[in-house]
Amino acid sequence: MACLCVRVMRHSFSLVALAKVERASPRWLCTSTMQKDGVRSEEKAEKPEQSAAEKVLAEKTQLEEQLKDMTDKYKRALADTENLRTRHRGMIEDAKLYGIQGFCKDLLEVADILEKATESVPKEEVTSQNPHLKNLYDGLVMTEAQIQKVFTKHGLVKLSPDGQMFDPYEHHALFHAPFEGKEPGTVAVVTKVGYKLHERVLRPAAVGVAKAP
Repeated sequence: MACLCVRVMRHSFSLVALAKVERASPRWLCTSTMQKDGVRSEEKAEKPEQSAAEKVLAEKTQLEEQLKDMTDKYKRALADTENLRTRHRGMIEDAKLYGIQGFCKDLLEVADILEKATESVPKEEVTSQNPHLKNLYDGLVMTEAQIQKVFTKHGLVKLSPDGQMFDPYEHHALFHAPFEGKEPGTVAVVTKVGYKLHERVLRPAAVGVAKAP
């Protein structure tokens, strides 16, 4: 009988201990689960922050590239504009200097006719005994001098290179022939004078060049 009572008491104590453990276990499990959930929440909170920082960095890089591209385009446009302005300025200066080039070419024929007319008059006939011829000759000389004065005023200069070294940029060689007393390579005969407009050859002089015998 005594042994039976002892067994019953031991069994009761075991049941009581087990009940205490079962009552304590859910609280421990809840605490552990809450801790794990807290860590996951922190990880989830860190991930959005990291992704936002990466997004901002990507946007910054993109904006820097766009700024660099726009700066490069601006510099190129500025250089193109400056080159265009310089080109237009040069064109305007050329137009001011050489805008009368076509008009001058037409007047050169008039100057040539006046020069030929004065050269064709016999000098011995230009006397007071022949007043009509003398007046005509004097008028031609004065007209030729006046037209040359106008040419000089507008930058048109006559080229009469008799005795000068032949220059292919200013002279047009019609023939080469030996000339006594002329150095080879020099202009021996000028058949038609040339003209230069502001350092630009408007018409080369037609010449004959001396060569070695």
